[in-house]
Amino acid sequence: MSYFLELLVNGALTGLMYSMVALGIVLIYKSSGVLNFSQGALVMMGGYAVWQLTEWGLPIWLAAAAALVVMFLFGLVIERVLLRTMVGQPIIMIVMLTLGLDVFLRGFGPGLLGTEPKQLDIGVGLAPLIMGDILANRTYAVGALIALALVVLALLFFRTRLGTKLRAVSDDHVSSWSVGISVERAVAISWGLAGLCAVAGGTLWGAAQGVDWSLTALLFPAVAVVILGGIDSIVGALLGGLIIGILGSVIPGYVDSMVGGSTRDVVTSLVILLTILIRPYGMFGREDIERI
Repeated sequence: MSYFLELLVNGALTGLMYSMVALGIVLIYKSSGVLNFSQGALVMMGGYAVWQLTEWGLPIWLAAAAALVVMFLFGLVIERVLLRTMVGQPIIMIVMLTLGLDVFLRGFGPGLLGTEPKQLDIGVGLAPLIMGDILANRTYAVGALIALALVVLALLFFRTRLGTKLRAVSDDHVSSWSVGISVERAVAISWGLAGLCAVAGGTLWGAAQGVDWSLTALLFPAVAVVILGGIDSIVGALLGGLIIGILGSVIPGYVDSMVGGSTRDVVTSLVILLTILIRPYGMFGREDIERI
């Protein structure tokens, strides 16, 4: 029983870490209706930014704060340089643009700063948390708390005046333009906010497994999270992350030894397929979502 509970707890913590990455995808979709396939690469760039700033002598948390500013501005630049030129183009072309950005960043980041894994020390310590018979990853526990805080902040943000404008933009671009809301600015802010999520994810995942190109692989579970939870739902990103994390921990914990391993990706893939077949808008997504 303790083995099951340990898998359950660590899976839930891992799932909340996935939610940090997924939240960036949700924020962009809510304002622009675009599924951002470059969020994994943005997480990698966030991790690289924090690492580079620590290499220049900044304390880790000051480096993370500076990286938040850098990645927020980077999000604004992406909107201004890339997305604004695509106004009027089919949505599938914009989605493909994010995929191209992902490929570019996968090569650009490691090419500029090195391909070897880089360690990030966030001062959490390597010793596991001991809860009775259960051992939990301490870094994942910190990441889970930060993920919960981000979700709460995102929910509160969308109740503010600016957040209301972003929701209006997500509902109807033309109507938003007609009442004087700058759709371009709203989309740029959402990309900036996605950059903030990328820094949080890149720092914590980088502290857990090192900063390198492999952080881009977080896109896969993050996409599964938003499909399951609902691509336009912040709460869905949280609960979807919990479910994906738990299933990806408990099932491989019992099945890997029988089949030789690597069942986590199979479980994640099955969740994506079954969700699209049974409930294509996810647990909390709007039913009028147009999927590409």
